[in-house]
Amino acid sequence: MLLLTTALTTGALTLTACGSRGDNKNADGHHTTVVIGVDAPTTGELSALGLGIRNSAQLAVDTANKNGEVKGVTFKLEPLDDKALPNVGQQNATKLAGDKDVLGIVGPLNSGVAQSMQQVSQQNGLTLISPANTTPDLTQGKDWKQNKRARQFPTYFRTATTDEVQGAFDGQYAWEKMKAKRAYVIDDQKTYGTGLASSFKDQFTKLGGTIAGTEHISPDDRDFKAVVSKVRSAAPDMVFYGGEYPASGPLSQQLKDGGVTAPLMGGDGMYSADYIKLNKKAQGDYASSVGKPVEQLASAKKFIADYKAAGFKEPYEAYGGSTYDATWALIQAVKKVVADNNGKLPDDARKKIPTALNTVTFDGVTGHVAFDEYGDTTNTMITAYQVDKGAWVSRFSAEFKKFDKS
Repeated sequence: MLLLTTALTTGALTLTACGSRGDNKNADGHHTTVVIGVDAPTTGELSALGLGIRNSAQLAVDTANKNGEVKGVTFKLEPLDDKALPNVGQQNATKLAGDKDVLGIVGPLNSGVAQSMQQVSQQNGLTLISPANTTPDLTQGKDWKQNKRARQFPTYFRTATTDEVQGAFDGQYAWEKMKAKRAYVIDDQKTYGTGLASSFKDQFTKLGGTIAGTEHISPDDRDFKAVVSKVRSAAPDMVFYGGEYPASGPLSQQLKDGGVTAPLMGGDGMYSADYIKLNKKAQGDYASSVGKPVEQLASAKKFIADYKAAGFKEPYEAYGGSTYDATWALIQAVKKVVADNNGKLPDDARKKIPTALNTVTFDGVTGHVAFDEYGDTTNTMITAYQVDKGAWVSRFSAEFKKFDKS
């Protein structure tokens, strides 16, 4: 059962770590460099999100070095571009795994890319922690809908909640807050999009809503005339899209140009400033995203100030806060492994990191950071946003419970 607890809510990349490396030595006078990899699309259509991930991870590494967070250890970031392609993500994971100094990877952005990286990560005992993956299968297996949940990869974690939570939130928000009775559902046939759309449909229909029609598109499509005709004929109160902003921006504009007055809603893959840039008629559209807006969190004030001071050319975007927390979680796991080995990094540190990460807990940018038995974040806060006057404005935040174990 899904439970809703309401809470209304009205750069230049520095590749060299900050801080004095010479002063950061352990009790024996030794100094160790630990590499944290980053896998995200820093070129291509999803680069706005990927660059925010890269920059936010760099900020966490720089902060750890500046503060001497782990005595005797200097952290270095190794960012790689996966172009949002599973095969490239797999190649990146293999490359990073081949460097013995790499103790963890932050990323990827896309759930489909994560599927290609998980086995490589597992085979090499290398921790993979995503700030953005939301497909439940990644942690709980394909039978999670039958409540047959089993952790798939002990080396995989995430600081973003799942589509079981997000899609259900979207369905309930559409029914209760948007007062929609009929929804037309479109997905891009990718792992993330189909999972999100399915979860939305389950919750929306459970509450009494009707699915006026469904359609599957290619994420590379930009001409949606046929889809527009079908949606217009179905006369829905809203259109839900499971996918990402490069396609949903043009889709929304073409729907409105074609006479569909119903708003478009999507998930965190749509929540980007670039969605509005791609869509001259984005006004009134909705998107959900994991967590609360960092701008509304007292815990995020320092992150926002530090990000600005660092001079990054690109904004931190939707996953900046969760990326900082994912990177910091890895740093804390390294800290624990070092502490458990009398202040020195052990030779087998890489294989000890996943075990340490299971116990890591701290108050981060996005709130309290901890992981459940599947490697999922325990933070299930979701926020609904709406485009108003050329910007995403938060409308509602709630913490969703994935399922009632009672």
